[in-house]
Amino acid sequence: MKLRYAMVCSSNQNRSMEAHALLKREGFDVSSYGTGQHVKLPGPSLREPNVYDFGTPYKHMLEDLRRKDPELYRRNGILTMLKRNVAVKLAPQRWQENAADGTFDVVLTFEEKVFDMVVEDLHNRNHVLFKPVLVINLEVKDNHEEAAIGGRLALQLCQELDGIENWEDLIDDLVINFERQNNRKLLYSISYY
Repeated sequence: MKLRYAMVCSSNQNRSMEAHALLKREGFDVSSYGTGQHVKLPGPSLREPNVYDFGTPYKHMLEDLRRKDPELYRRNGILTMLKRNVAVKLAPQRWQENAADGTFDVVLTFEEKVFDMVVEDLHNRNHVLFKPVLVINLEVKDNHEEAAIGGRLALQLCQELDGIENWEDLIDDLVINFERQNNRKLLYSISYY
């Protein structure tokens, strides 16, 4: 059974997009989102992030940062990340505004705060389909190296989920085995559409 996946982090830039790019390349039906109020990228200092609205094209962000300080954003990997994002989709999307995208079978988050926001959002939606959705959190630090590792782990987890007939019956065993294999703790919850 082919499942439909959503990858979700805070700004739909690094962790969710790394996983989105990898799953897309492997032929998965995948989308990605962020849960923040705005899209934030590192700036010249911690107090000066670059802030964009969701829906601002990745290409626009890339051009903006190249104009501001190409050396800084090349050195910290932001330009490379944005180039990858441009190749995956047009712009970051906000999870809370995704109802028109349809339903997902599995939502994978990369931070507990994001997991909580997704579960709360699903809880507050009208449950007319009574279709289950598995929400899993795989904790991944928000840096390029950890996002690459998290992307590979997300792919492994999605391959395992795609390989079973009925995840509702086998999710406990799948999670236990994944945690043992990868020495990573997963949180999960079942919500409904």
